Amino acid sequence: MQKSFWQVGHKPTLFSAFLYFDLSFMVWVLLGPLAVQIAADLHLSPAQKGLMVATPVLAGALLRIVMGVLVDQIKPKMAGLIGQIIVVLSLLVAWLHGIQNFQQALMLGIGLGFAGAAFAVALPLASRWYPPEHQGTALGIAGAGNSGTVFAALFAPSLAVAYGWNNVFGLALIPLGIAMFVYIIFAKDSPDAPPAKSLSQYVAILKDKDAWWFMFFYSVTFGGFVGLASSLTIYFNDLYSLGAVKAGYCTAACVFAGSLVRPIGGLVADRIGGVRTLLTMYSIAAVLLVIMSFGQPTYQLALAIIIPVMAILGMGNGAVFQLVPQRFRKEIGVMTGLVGMAGGVGGFYLAASLGYFKQTHGNYQVGLLIFAGLAVLAMIGLAGVKTRWRTTWGSVTTAKV
Repeated sequence: MQKSFWQVGHKPTLFSAFLYFDLSFMVWVLLGPLAVQIAADLHLSPAQKGLMVATPVLAGALLRIVMGVLVDQIKPKMAGLIGQIIVVLSLLVAWLHGIQNFQQALMLGIGLGFAGAAFAVALPLASRWYPPEHQGTALGIAGAGNSGTVFAALFAPSLAVAYGWNNVFGLALIPLGIAMFVYIIFAKDSPDAPPAKSLSQYVAILKDKDAWWFMFFYSVTFGGFVGLASSLTIYFNDLYSLGAVKAGYCTAACVFAGSLVRPIGGLVADRIGGVRTLLTMYSIAAVLLVIMSFGQPTYQLALAIIIPVMAILGMGNGAVFQLVPQRFRKEIGVMTGLVGMAGGVGGFYLAASLGYFKQTHGNYQVGLLIFAGLAVLAMIGLAGVKTRWRTTWGSVTTAKV
């Protein structure tokens, strides 16, 4: 008889991991919702705007590997604490010193990358407390910290109007401090942590083609989610001339949809299998992205397309992480880092390319069409590996593949 989800694991750690992840993600994408106001003051071009909001995404992606290694070497709790301290110091310097030019904005973006790397800490911290049949749900709850991106879009633009965008960096330190306090008191490392891995084991995992498939699948689902989350405030401001605050509210609605359903994606994948869930998600996402690329005449119609896009991508995130721990149970720390990094690289590509194509072509269509093409490629790839997956590692797991 299987125990129910609430009878196993460690709830205070699951909650602490969620809160740490949630507020880290809030500040990770902070430059996106503030981009309209920062760009006006620093006189940035469309490509510079795209690069500014994409830099924290790329830094977060690359730092996920660093944090993944730290999780293995010094355990998740300590690794997470180091990351939080760096983020707090970055925001403190930006707030006290001010951001005078494009280069300083990029430097802050790199510091905020440590917040994006929280993913590689929060997921193993929570995941190691739970058995295989509850991985989808546990990782879905911890991973719902994606919703932090909503708070940034919801509050940052209006706080910037009230207090100046530079003071938003100082205000962000208040919730971050609370989350760090909760984390220090309640988060605990699971007693059955796998032994630390050497660098050669990381390289060895990259020789496994399944690792590359997971990285690609997540670069489309999470890359699409975070790339759009970072760019939508600029998108609504640019195409529909919405003010920074209203554009932020529209972005918040889209991001909320994408983060709310991540646990549902994990749950659906637990029921019908991750492969079937993802095949459906990619096909719908590709169609919606193509429609979005033509640019809707009003922002209300744009919301009617973009909210479902974000929801589908968010569910896809949960579904990918229903499969990863089954295939790489012993290497989950390394794989969370690698897959998370690929997701961030996808997000960097999408956010930077939207700014680039806006500058060169005058619109966002090419950038969105290329990303729709990547969703189709992911679908084809998944259809190609599903039989092998189900007959090899899928036949020895208690969960559905």
